[in-house]
Amino acid sequence: MKIFAVGMNYASHNEEMKRMDFHVEEPVIFTKADSALLNQGKPFFVPDWTERVDYEAELVVRICRLGKSIPERFAYRYYDAVTVGIDFTARDMQQQAKSKGLPWAICKGFDGSAVIGEWVAIRGDRREEKPEMNGNMVDMENLHFHLDLNEQTVQRGCSADMIYSVDRLISYISRFFTLRTGDLLYTGTPAGVGPVKIGDHLQGYLEGRKVLDFYCR
Repeated sequence: MKIFAVGMNYASHNEEMKRMDFHVEEPVIFTKADSALLNQGKPFFVPDWTERVDYEAELVVRICRLGKSIPERFAYRYYDAVTVGIDFTARDMQQQAKSKGLPWAICKGFDGSAVIGEWVAIRGDRREEKPEMNGNMVDMENLHFHLDLNEQTVQRGCSADMIYSVDRLISYISRFFTLRTGDLLYTGTPAGVGPVKIGDHLQGYLEGRKVLDFYCR
């Protein structure tokens, strides 16, 4: 299983991170180790080697078939479910890496840094019929999500606001990597990122439905 993630895919987040004049000519892609995956409501253990870990709520899609060099018009056939996930980032280490022009592998890919919630099936006008998962389906083209931290909403986003759509991302990534069933794609975070601490409670919602629920330890 591979975990792909996208940086700088929402203008609101770029502005919040003081990238107001940043122009994304191509998707910014990075990967996380498979040991980064955290699911089933398991707690996130805040690392002791960083001074600040930030949550970044994102839509995460699941790859459902083998694919390479996928045309954008057919990309919808290669993912079948979506959830809310958290791309945890060791922010202090990321800033150090940026200042030195170094990779982000540790600050983004450490154990437990890729949280996912409950999967929900995707529907759309172009999609073949799929069995429902967990009693409902969602439209990937205009999907709203939000994250609550200790019962307060801290992030809101919508797939329609992405700089690069999911289909565009799938097509782009498949030029360089063979996609396989079970691979994951974190699609980028909107504005509102912030730090977590031990005892924090995070809950993620798709169209008002809770799909993510866990604590920081």
